[in-house]
Amino acid sequence: MTKDELIDAVAAKTDISKKDTERVINAVLESVTKTLVDGGKVALTGFGTFSVNRREARTGVNPQHPEQKIQIPAMNVPKFKAGKSLKDAVR
Repeated sequence: MTKDELIDAVAAKTDISKKDTERVINAVLESVTKTLVDGGKVALTGFGTFSVNRREARTGVNPQHPEQKIQIPAMNVPKFKAGKSLKDAVR
């Protein structure tokens, strides 16, 4: 499902215009992103939790030249852990 398809589906279920639905979805995504950038986490009960994990620096292999080693820097990466209701629905 693309973002446009999500907007269409939510607009149809809520009887809200697509334009207003798009603004709401964009606001939710911006809020989640800002919270993660600020080091927080977002927990949606039953759906899941968005958080940030620290990935330490490590040595990797250049896929184009396997004999060549490269240094991969430390970085923060987003993480999502599905909640029980979501896991049960998908099963």
